[in-house]
Amino acid sequence: MFRFDQLIRRDMIIRDVKQRFPQTVPVFEELGFRQVCDDCDIETVARKNGLSSVDVVDALNRAAFGPTTEEKDNAGNQTLP
Repeated sequence: MFRFDQLIRRDMIIRDVKQRFPQTVPVFEELGFRQVCDDCDIETVARKNGLSSVDVVDALNRAAFGPTTEEKDNAGNQTLP
């Protein structure tokens, strides 16, 4: 059973997230998070990069746990052009 306390949160330290969820490393790289910031929390670095911490955390959780049920449902309902 999935536990919500396993989700990535904005107050988590980037190095800890990368170690626990290695699949998030490409997301951090795409968002411009530099390794020098690995000892900072996600919210602080997101703010410094002009990003929404909510959007960053959502992207990280998708990378770590896969798409949400709603996203899976919507993907199945898309029509091809």
